[in-house]
Amino acid sequence: MSITFKSFSLIGLIFIFSACTGLSQPENEETRNDKPIIGRTIKKLETGVSRIFQDSQDNYWFASNGLIRYNGETLTRFTTEDGLYSNRIRDIQEDHLGNIYFDTGEGINKFDGKTIEKLEVIDDRLKARKLEVNDLWFVGDWNSNGVYRYDGQNLYQLKLPKHTLEEEFKRINPHGSFDPYSSYTTFRDKTGNIWFGGCTFGACRFNGSSFLWISEREMTEVDPGPAIGVRSILQDLDGNFYFSSDLTSKYTIVNYDGVDTYEKLDGMKSAQETDRPSSCMSIVQDDEGNFWMANYRGGVWKYDGEEFTHYPILLNNKEVDLFSIYKDRQGILWLGTHNAGVYKFNGEDFERFEPKLTKR
Repeated sequence: MSITFKSFSLIGLIFIFSACTGLSQPENEETRNDKPIIGRTIKKLETGVSRIFQDSQDNYWFASNGLIRYNGETLTRFTTEDGLYSNRIRDIQEDHLGNIYFDTGEGINKFDGKTIEKLEVIDDRLKARKLEVNDLWFVGDWNSNGVYRYDGQNLYQLKLPKHTLEEEFKRINPHGSFDPYSSYTTFRDKTGNIWFGGCTFGACRFNGSSFLWISEREMTEVDPGPAIGVRSILQDLDGNFYFSSDLTSKYTIVNYDGVDTYEKLDGMKSAQETDRPSSCMSIVQDDEGNFWMANYRGGVWKYDGEEFTHYPILLNNKEVDLFSIYKDRQGILWLGTHNAGVYKFNGEDFERFEPKLTKR
């Protein structure tokens, strides 16, 4: 049976909002002891927020044409003027020392609380293939093969192994606009393995010595796959893995005589109505074990193991485009959107978040 590839219709969703919303001009510059510090105070959030992150100091970070930090009193914007590689942010992480890292797609930045540093890639294939407990992993450049490992000192690029579908992909897409080994997300499982959510070939796991590809139809760009890729990866309380796609797929990893394989279990539909696109962009599990799935269009779906509950996300009676769902350190759920800012779950519904600001 011949394999064909669909057009990658959602490949740019993670960056679309940056082209649709203008970068606000700084309203005033923060100072400390009469010396300028990086960042500019602003009065409100942007409408496009792709990612949300809460650090160990309880600051909230919003990826929105740069970065916006909310400390409970003020909003501070950081941009390329402050040292970022780009104002388009793909991921936000924190290391065990409290440093914050921003993956811009054009490079990785490190923020130590005072300055934003640009990390340079070191060419060392052996160190790129290591896996340590305090490593951070980034998806990095959209147009290059592989992901990036940061060991606390240096940044290395790890190239992913050749997939059996690569030649067919290149034959059908000789002038492709993206590298088929690019990834949307990284995820560390309970045993310390690192996973990569791929844009073309499904999910890939690295255990420090070998790779395992999971390339089921609904996760790939292979026809009749949905061309969604793996936008989000979750391991539940029982150890099962979920990979978000048109059908959020559930797997368990099995070891046979030292060889890792996987068994596919029943999946979860990320939308229950045929007139709603079901592309699942992000998935989390709350503290009670419920699954929450954010669809690009179609709202949020909660699954308690037996029933689905739909939460429409509307603004002025129009469907809001969702990028991500995030669970903070207190277990509260947040939504990052393409066109309506940030939403926060109040225990019954998602309401638009308006930060409380202290007047200066």
